[in-house]
Amino acid sequence: MYKKTTIIALNTIVIKEINRFTRIWMQTILPPTIGMALYFVIFGSLIGPRIGTMNGFVYMEYIAPGLIMMAIINNSYGNVVSSFFGAKFQKHIEEILVAPIPNIIILIGFVAGGVARGICVGIVVTFVALFFTKLSMHSLGITIAIVLLTSIAFSLGGLINAIFAEKFDDIAIIPNFVLAPLIYLGGVFYSIDMLP
Repeated sequence: MYKKTTIIALNTIVIKEINRFTRIWMQTILPPTIGMALYFVIFGSLIGPRIGTMNGFVYMEYIAPGLIMMAIINNSYGNVVSSFFGAKFQKHIEEILVAPIPNIIILIGFVAGGVARGICVGIVVTFVALFFTKLSMHSLGITIAIVLLTSIAFSLGGLINAIFAEKFDDIAIIPNFVLAPLIYLGGVFYSIDMLP
């Protein structure tokens, strides 16, 4: 009986999280897609031809995987931090916490919602990338594993930030001081060999 109740609780949290971002897809799926399309136009089409090749790839091919991962990272993090902090701020997280649900199930439920949004946005951005360049994959299994592990890691980061955040300004600390430097210094737009 306990196992069945736990599975129902996990399903409920995951479905609630997925419904939360799919219900408002014009705010959660469309803006990151348009943002990535702008990156492809500005950096790939306008600046890319002036740069030439990067590590043997046309510049547009070089930045495409990084932009896809950037969308996955930002959305995995953003979904969990906004959902959990919103529940905490509106005091309805208490209903989940007092229910006879193990903490690990609550954690898995919120993280699964973040992973779902990250992968959903990643798939849409990948289709957008295919309009601008061709994408080649070394290994489908490794690619899927990296996408899953990355979205899980940043969903957990969003959950940790939401747990310790006391006001809305606190949820912007990680994106501003961790994610932005990682994105711009991590080799999305240039080879890290160029760093001093």
